[in-house]
Amino acid sequence: MIFDLPTNFPGLNETPLVTRLEFPESGVNIEGHFRLNEFALLPPDNLEFLRLYIKVRGNLKEVERILGLSYPTIRSRFEDLLKALGYEAEADEAEARDDVLKALERGDIGPNEALERLKNT
Repeated sequence: MIFDLPTNFPGLNETPLVTRLEFPESGVNIEGHFRLNEFALLPPDNLEFLRLYIKVRGNLKEVERILGLSYPTIRSRFEDLLKALGYEAEADEAEARDDVLKALERGDIGPNEALERLKNT
């Protein structure tokens, strides 16, 4: 039976280290200390979002359509993915952008005002 690679363990806050690779058809085994890359360490929800994002060639509006969620929610998930990969934007910029999108989602501001505010962040 083959399982997904566990990348965290309850109660521990450390990155796992792979120590053995097996190539079953050839019978080759390699032992050593191998780091996992940032993609292998993504939580399942971020990994699924990334797969969909790649499938639709980076079109967040298409991700929105497929998942049936609002654009601000999709944008927030994208920001979460970037943070998980270590590619987060300046914290202040990301916060300001999230605030604008949340205000738009709540109906506090209209699309034109949101667009103008986003241009200024």
